[in-house]
Amino acid sequence: MLLLQSSARPQGDTFHVAQKLAAELEAEHIDLLDYKIYPFRYEQEYPADDDFLRLIETKVLLHEQIIFASPVYWYSMSGPLKIFFDRLSDLLKSRKELGRQLRGKRMSVLSVGNDEEINASFYEAFRLSADYLGMDYGPVWHGWLDTTGSARVRTQQVPPAEER
Repeated sequence: MLLLQSSARPQGDTFHVAQKLAAELEAEHIDLLDYKIYPFRYEQEYPADDDFLRLIETKVLLHEQIIFASPVYWYSMSGPLKIFFDRLSDLLKSRKELGRQLRGKRMSVLSVGNDEEINASFYEAFRLSADYLGMDYGPVWHGWLDTTGSARVRTQQVPPAEER
């Protein structure tokens, strides 16, 4: 199991919540900020120091479940994670042999906010991406730091799209 964290602050709230969940699940925990991933380009030409394919081949594809951890930024995932998802979804066109290896793997999500409440629409882009990539989806968690600064995590119940 791989927990891939993506936030603006490497040691911020998302890190502390992700660290707690990774320990509970015995998941490998990595930070997307440790990798140089360039934004999607239609011509598929990336600088030699782009780490995206290396990250896919040496980390992501080695795990059956990938948990994407992101703070909630204006009801959406972090910018670096959005770039990662743009590149991930493009694998089905640019590198089909890699993209197809995502089929049957499990995509899970850990959202992190300032408190216990989360808008369920945050998870929709992940669910739709999992469908597109042929990945199983869930479970999802939500985390926050309580008033003492301790990380809290709970399983999040997300109603089906037709109920929202």
